[in-house]
Amino acid sequence: MPPTPADAPSLLTGAFPTTALLLLPALAFLAAAVRRAPGTAGADAAAAAWRRAKVSAAVALGAALLLPVLLLAGAGGVVAGGWLRLDAVGAAMALLVAFIGWVIVRYSATYLRGEPGEAAYAGWLSATLAAVMLVVLANHLVLLALGWAATSLALHRLLTFFGERPAAVMAAHKKFVAGRAADTAMLVAVLLLATSLGTLRLDELARQAAAGPLPLAAQVAVVLVVVAALLKCAQLPFHGWLIQVMEAPTPVSALLHAGIVNLGGFVLIRLAALVAEVPAAQGLLVGVGGFTAVVAALVMATRISIKVQLAWSTAAQMGFMLVQCGLGLWEMALLHLVAHSLYKAHAFLAAGEVVRQTGIARLLPAAAPGPMGVVVALAAALATTAAAVAVFGALASVAGVDAGPLPPALLLMAGIVALAVTPLLQPGGAALLRGVAMAFAVALLYLVLHAAMAGWVAPGVAAPAAPWWALVALAFGVLFALQTLLAVAPNHALARRLYPWFYGGLFLDERVWGLLFRLSPPPAARPAAPALSLQPAAPAQTQTTQATP
Repeated sequence: MPPTPADAPSLLTGAFPTTALLLLPALAFLAAAVRRAPGTAGADAAAAAWRRAKVSAAVALGAALLLPVLLLAGAGGVVAGGWLRLDAVGAAMALLVAFIGWVIVRYSATYLRGEPGEAAYAGWLSATLAAVMLVVLANHLVLLALGWAATSLALHRLLTFFGERPAAVMAAHKKFVAGRAADTAMLVAVLLLATSLGTLRLDELARQAAAGPLPLAAQVAVVLVVVAALLKCAQLPFHGWLIQVMEAPTPVSALLHAGIVNLGGFVLIRLAALVAEVPAAQGLLVGVGGFTAVVAALVMATRISIKVQLAWSTAAQMGFMLVQCGLGLWEMALLHLVAHSLYKAHAFLAAGEVVRQTGIARLLPAAAPGPMGVVVALAAALATTAAAVAVFGALASVAGVDAGPLPPALLLMAGIVALAVTPLLQPGGAALLRGVAMAFAVALLYLVLHAAMAGWVAPGVAAPAAPWWALVALAFGVLFALQTLLAVAPNHALARRLYPWFYGGLFLDERVWGLLFRLSPPPAARPAAPALSLQPAAPAQTQTTQATP
């Protein structure tokens, strides 16, 4: 007889096989991170390190594929000893991390072939992935905080791979300072939650949050967790490190943007029940996340470098994900996290091809859309999104699901999707029809995936008050208006005045870090290795002395 949801935890709690299976993906990466006694040197040592890393990544991916089976066998959530937990969110994230890690390990082995220090790089890459996996599977706040801090510390070694580059060292130092500030906030939050609620197990914390109002100390702790997430998600004005770590190897950028910077969103999803009980935390997420999303999207529109555009895009996407957390749309935040991770991993690893395609596109003639074209495209996008909402409701009825009236926050997300797909709709003939079809598919898929994930994250958590929705609607309306102004009328007086400010990111990074560097100046770059010369060596000069008459 299969176990029921009620008795599944009692069957599995504390069982060594269950604990070992849950930890297997992290242990596989950790096995490759441990430095073996060097029996070889140079290229042989690097080849051995990459073999270990590739095998560990393959084992971790295979183990992650088994986690959904373990979850189904447990007939619900699996808790092992109170320290580890596997649920639908954890299984999806573990599979995501293992897949991206497997891809990046294999890509790195080719990308860094022949570079000095690649063996150490392989070890630190595996250590970083092991720490991320620990965060994903943790059911105890201490384990989660330690894994989160370890992720940042291991990543620092990857960001300084080219330690002879001053720009790389400076950006990594910014990341280090922001990370340690976030870790300090998280440490204080852990202490406050332990003393005020008496437990640090995530499942128990969720039950206590649902039982009644939180004490003041616990509310302060939740705000500190939000502060830690804002710092580690590169929100303004502490965003500069994310833009400037492009000096790191491309696979490190892919790992950072696809699997590490969004861990703040995952931590908030794990603590969703607590965040929903603290209006100050929700307001902080909506305010800072919305401001970052708007400013970063505008800055991205002014930049030419593909990798810099991708970096600003990540800051904007993280801001939007945190806004979704602040609005109580936890399943939307999870969907956004997964989709962004897959997209950014591909975008960075294929950056060379993107640069080539963009260069070709810039050579082709392209007329800026006129005001009427923007109006037509916006009307078509709104109508298409409304049609997708109607079709979604009809499909829910056919499937026997009582969708009911969609919550205002979800309708707001549908409206933002309409604004996002407006540039796809080029007025005129077949192009407009293709754009409408694509916009309809995107909006409908967005709603369907929301419904599919609705029971995964924080079921029954109340939505925040209406003023937050209005603030987000206003922010993204302003964003659309300014983006349209820059695209339609770049020579307008207002556009010419705003363009330098957006191009400079409102100069927030320079001002903030100009002050912080006085407290913690960046270290000096290490001396560069001597360059190899391809010129033949000059014949030796013999010094002669001329006799004086």
